[in-house]
Amino acid sequence: MLQNKKAVYLISGFLGSGKTSLLKQLIQLHKEDHLTPAILMNEIGRISIDSNEVDDDLPLAELLDGCICCTIQDKLESQLQELLFNETFDSILIETTGAAHPVQVIDAVMSPLFASEFEFKGIITVVDALQWTKKGEYSPQVLQLMREQIKHASLILLNKTDLVSEMNQGMIVNELQSINSKSKLILTSHSKISKQALKHMMPVPFEQVTKVRVKEELSLQAMVHTFIGKINRNDFEDWIQSIEGTVYRMKGYVPFSGEKYPMLFHYSYGMPVFFPEDMTMPKNLVIIGEGINQPKILEQLRNLEK
Repeated sequence: MLQNKKAVYLISGFLGSGKTSLLKQLIQLHKEDHLTPAILMNEIGRISIDSNEVDDDLPLAELLDGCICCTIQDKLESQLQELLFNETFDSILIETTGAAHPVQVIDAVMSPLFASEFEFKGIITVVDALQWTKKGEYSPQVLQLMREQIKHASLILLNKTDLVSEMNQGMIVNELQSINSKSKLILTSHSKISKQALKHMMPVPFEQVTKVRVKEELSLQAMVHTFIGKINRNDFEDWIQSIEGTVYRMKGYVPFSGEKYPMLFHYSYGMPVFFPEDMTMPKNLVIIGEGINQPKILEQLRNLEK
């Protein structure tokens, strides 16, 4: 297994919540530790608005005119490949468009082509306190997206708290915790956070969590397995049905016995799909879900190769 994987942090939140301010804070925290972050910024429009906020000495990739999770996934993979081949960096900070669903973003980022290079650390979701007090003005679709961004967060920032009263702050905190009670929630102004705050979003080591508490403690996870040998397809399909926890996505290139090249595999909403390939591809399998027992899954996959 490749050592020294590059950490991946996702910045989520609805439009105007303070994501770019948080990005600048994270860049500064990295620099204080003498680390170089690569920056990936996504804009729905054709012109980047926020890229001039990033220092010139940092690796920067921009994805314009589309949402990272739907219309430009191929371009995203190309940008990440370029960063890996042409730049030197320690981690990736991804600021998504406010219209992005966090699960789909991770699905786009964790490509099997180079997933063994990255380690998903978690999602920081920024919530605009003043905006939340006016949530009744938004459509049901927008409200559902905002709830999904909060639900899947590893760390929640209730931002712009200086613009609402203490009473409103307390009410909003209760509402956010009713959506996601397992993640740390921090009250901020101008998206200011500390190094200590980042530690709260790190995945809880499985061996420190009792079986009863797994789903309560663990938030959205992304894991990667690299196949060494070939496996039986029927055994693999049986394994899919046996996974504990909630699996949102699986994708990768699986080397089956009797096949010359690994097959492209997609799994979403309980439906596995296989596509033949005509060349050798990286034998990586990416799994995205909640409450999944990573050590157990890795052991099961290794056993399939025996």
